[in-house]
Amino acid sequence: MAGKFFDEWQVGDSIAHEIRRTVTETDNLLFSTMTHNPQPLHIDAEAAKESEFGQILVNSTFTFSLLVGVSVGDTTLGTLVANLGFDKVVMPKPVFIGDTLRGETEIIALKESKSRPNAGIGTFLHRCLNQRDEVVCQCERAALLKKKSA
Repeated sequence: MAGKFFDEWQVGDSIAHEIRRTVTETDNLLFSTMTHNPQPLHIDAEAAKESEFGQILVNSTFTFSLLVGVSVGDTTLGTLVANLGFDKVVMPKPVFIGDTLRGETEIIALKESKSRPNAGIGTFLHRCLNQRDEVVCQCERAALLKKKSA
């Protein structure tokens, strides 16, 4: 099992996720259409050319989802009870077709569960960076994690 149990984490632990992903036009188009997002910046090359970006802008919820997905194998795979919430989601830089993205995670808080003695709440700070090491997405994720000792 790749994920860590609640009692295996310490505040300050950090991970540079090995999986990287170059975003393709297909990724962006499929994600945008599957989620019924008709924003011309994401699906209309001519409209995007006329924008301040001058090109297709990758759907930000794709970037967010990719970041969380890339983190799962190293953080919560097999140990997750439930995601409790995502906070402070920011997109400080745009993502474009052809950008290569990678993720980093830091554990920023640990708290015993009051209602579940066999689990605890871990809060992760996830960061997504492009090939220029610019942060393109960042969020905090609170997760209810199983305890190994349970």
